[in-house]
Amino acid sequence: MSLRSEAWFGGQNVSGLIHRASLRAGGAPDNVEGRPVVGLCSSYSELVHCNVHLRLLAESVRRGVLEAGGVPVEFPTISLSENLMKPTTMMYRNLMAMDVEEMIRSHPLDSVVLMGGCDKTIPAQLMGAISVGVPAIVLPGGPSAPARFRGRDLGVGTDLWRYTDDVRAGRMSMEEYRELEGHMIPTHGHCNEMGTASTMAALTEALGFSLIGSSMVSAVSNVRAAIAEATGRRAVGIALEELSPRRILSLEALENAITLLNAIGGSTNAIIHLIALAGRSGIELPLEKFAEISSRTPRMTNVRPSGEYLTGELAEAGGIPAVLAELSGLLNLDAVTVSGRTLGAEIADAGSRDRRVIGTLREPIGPPGALTVLKGSLAPRGAVLKRSAASDGLLHHRGRALIFEGIEDALHRLEDPMLDVDRDSVLVLRGVGPVGAPGMPEWGMLPIPTKLLEQGVTDMVRVSDARMSGTAFGTVVLHVAPEAAVGGPLARLRDGDSITLDVANGRLDVDVDPAEFEARPLPESSKPAATRGYRSLYEQHVLQADQGCDFDFLRNAPDDPYGSTMPTGLFSGWFSGW
Repeated sequence: MSLRSEAWFGGQNVSGLIHRASLRAGGAPDNVEGRPVVGLCSSYSELVHCNVHLRLLAESVRRGVLEAGGVPVEFPTISLSENLMKPTTMMYRNLMAMDVEEMIRSHPLDSVVLMGGCDKTIPAQLMGAISVGVPAIVLPGGPSAPARFRGRDLGVGTDLWRYTDDVRAGRMSMEEYRELEGHMIPTHGHCNEMGTASTMAALTEALGFSLIGSSMVSAVSNVRAAIAEATGRRAVGIALEELSPRRILSLEALENAITLLNAIGGSTNAIIHLIALAGRSGIELPLEKFAEISSRTPRMTNVRPSGEYLTGELAEAGGIPAVLAELSGLLNLDAVTVSGRTLGAEIADAGSRDRRVIGTLREPIGPPGALTVLKGSLAPRGAVLKRSAASDGLLHHRGRALIFEGIEDALHRLEDPMLDVDRDSVLVLRGVGPVGAPGMPEWGMLPIPTKLLEQGVTDMVRVSDARMSGTAFGTVVLHVAPEAAVGGPLARLRDGDSITLDVANGRLDVDVDPAEFEARPLPESSKPAATRGYRSLYEQHVLQADQGCDFDFLRNAPDDPYGSTMPTGLFSGWFSGW
């Protein structure tokens, strides 16, 4: 076993001296040589309520590292606030991944604990760590405690969308809506339904990157601190064992994650993130793989927005280990996990404690196909739909297109009582994909037009090249690829064109003669291209949704990344020894 950090600290020369002295000045012990240096990669930020408690969790991780004989060193990276960051955190996921990657690569770390919570933080951290190759373990921040409003436990996002529709339809007053504001987010921690944050935390367990049972425990529970301490201890172990991310992130592990994703009725955003993670390791993960696994995997949990309960009830019922145990016949149980044991060994003693929340393969909560992949003349490279949160009566639907050119156009016109729309119309939002928006914001769950809400309409077919919140619901087709901004078929669509959605057969088509449709001229973009900074880099290099929206130059990280030994720097190469 050779520690990576020894290249910095092991030399009995001027380089070793300055490196040891620099770490010691920050409070590290004198005897750092020969001990694993564990980086505590924190996305703590007061701008991100999901992550604001990570500073306290880092102290528990630190205790665990010290107990196991390692040297803990905490460092920050940028943090992504799903609620406050505009135009969307998705635009900055790759920037955070680059930040994490270069911080790990350029410093003397033998392993790293990735501490995150809000939607894009865990995917960004894993993307960066996989690209470096230094052993890494994830510590999810945990979901918030539920609020109570009108005698009901609140899900942060799912219930917000429902109450917002009530206000627009005149069923709830603005005074009551302001009362809701004071109840929505009572504690730190991420959304407490199966939104993107909970989904990605759960998938880290299936992938093998976090300790089993770590994802659904509340952010405010004392058990969360115990998990953090155990994570710190294990971070020393993976450093000594040189358990690199490439040994964990296999195609088999990704298949396990996709199986769990469907079983929990998880966020459609996870599809993009899993493809991006696979791409960093050079693993091909086409949408067809998601369709194949979805078709055989029933929904096993009864959790909002695809069910009744919140993550707290899921944790009490046995959490993700219980779901995985019930799914064991569909999983690759020999996949390696960060514990050093196989997934099968990790879930051997788990099982559901509440069949209302976690079902069985014989008696599942819902049918297979929670997440559906669509293709067709409107989505030649694919689109997705969360079937488990859609309306059964709209899964086979034909209607005329009503097109909105961006979110401002949509929000302005959807309130118009004279809008030419009926319940059978298909609402189309375009120009809001990875390049078009830019950043592919969560605008896909377009509001129901006010005039239809007042008539009692609660769902319509909606189609876009955007994403939607994992907490949202409805018959919403997302991630249409290629997007309109790069010449995808949505750009040629016209108001009144007939669109057919056929979920059973995985189709999304425009009912226009193909030759006529292809002959239509593409509209000229009214949005100028960015000319400087990160946005310019993003627009030039971001890939489409079916490729994970990563940057083209960050895929297929080399097996032997640079930075595995001490880089050239201060006094490097001076004096081989004294």
